Amino acid sequence: MLRKSSPHSYKKIGPEQGFKLPLPTVVEGQDAFGKAFKEETVLFYISQQGASFCLKNSIAIGSKLKLIIDLPPKLAEDKDLKLAVHGKVVFVEVSDDHDCLQRISMRFDSNRYIIKPDR
Repeated sequence: MLRKSSPHSYKKIGPEQGFKLPLPTVVEGQDAFGKAFKEETVLFYISQQGASFCLKNSIAIGSKLKLIIDLPPKLAEDKDLKLAVHGKVVFVEVSDDHDCLQRISMRFDSNRYIIKPDR
C-alpha cells in the first residue's frame, strides 16, 4: 500500500556538494554471487557522503565495498597517496556501455577514512 506524505512530513535537504573529476580507483568486495573481487575503475563523482563509478562485476544493492582512490598530486602535495573508504551500494543501474556492466552509487559508512602512501 502506498501512502501520500505531506510536504511538511520531511525535511528538505539542499544539493550535496561533490566533485566531478575522474579519479583512478580500486574497488574491493563481493559480487552478487558472493565471490570476492578486486576491480580497477574510475570514479566519475565523489562527495563527502558517497561516490559513483562503473563496474564490470555484477553487484547487488546493499553490498559492502571498499574503495582505494588515487588522490590527485595537487591535493596530495605531490605525494602518491591513496584514500581508503568503506561503504554500501545504494543504487545500481544497468549500463549500455560495453566497458561498464553497471553504474554503481555507494554511500560511505561514516566520515571515517584512511589516507595512506602507495606501496
